[in-house]
Amino acid sequence: MDGVDERVGPPLLGGERETLRAFLEYQRATLVMKCAGLTDEQLRSKSSPPSGLSLLGLVRHLAEVERAWFRRVFEDNEAPMVWSEEIDFQAAYDASGSTRAEAFAAWEAEVETSRRIEREAASLDLVGRQPRWEEDVSLRMVMVHVLLEYGRHNGHADFLRESIDGAVGA
Repeated sequence: MDGVDERVGPPLLGGERETLRAFLEYQRATLVMKCAGLTDEQLRSKSSPPSGLSLLGLVRHLAEVERAWFRRVFEDNEAPMVWSEEIDFQAAYDASGSTRAEAFAAWEAEVETSRRIEREAASLDLVGRQPRWEEDVSLRMVMVHVLLEYGRHNGHADFLRESIDGAVGA
């Protein structure tokens, strides 16, 4: 990480939707920052055994999270996952044959779809169907859930990045 933090923090007095959107964007930017300046090999570096977790695996997993919680809930319950036909979220973590270009292209495409869905929604009360749970959920719940996913996995990314080159920070 080059020391320049270009992330935009959330508004201190924003409304609910603006605040949720800003926190989610901040977490997305954090993932990008944690991966900045690393080679494909470094991005595939695994954490301590027995875990096979890597930064690239996290990027792939978060592409699946974006798809599962925005595209599949609000547009197409039958949309296949990116790296698993069986809806196996663990499959995305195996980045052994992956590259930055491949993983980030999928992640960026899913993020853009998620942004569009949120932007086009009349309100956070938009209801979609979570196919794994067979339950209706609101856009508000989805945004909070995805935000929590990023928060958890960016914590993993902190440790992974530090183990690669010693870089630490927000």
